Amino acid sequence: MIRAVFFKSGSSKGFEISGHASSRAYGSDTVCAAVSSAAYMAANTVTEVLKVKADADVSNGYLKFTFDSEDKAAEAVLDGLELHIRELEKEYPKKIKVITEV
Repeated sequence: MIRAVFFKSGSSKGFEISGHASSRAYGSDTVCAAVSSAAYMAANTVTEVLKVKADADVSNGYLKFTFDSEDKAAEAVLDGLELHIRELEKEYPKKIKVITEV
């Protein structure tokens, strides 16, 4: 199961996504691909387009991304990612779990 945790309290904001959907063979799992692609797009938008300093920890099946900025555009990207992952959770409730920490 993919677990997506969104951090929205205090000065540190971001997300931590871990696990695998295991809905298909490794390399052809469209649920994992959808979540991964959205997470990388959000992280790259915050750091490369908005130029917000952030920390990232990446390994197989794991991405933690945090930033300390009060940048409203970066927060909007985070909100958009959460909305996207929640919609995927509705389609694949046995494959994705979303948690928001406020």
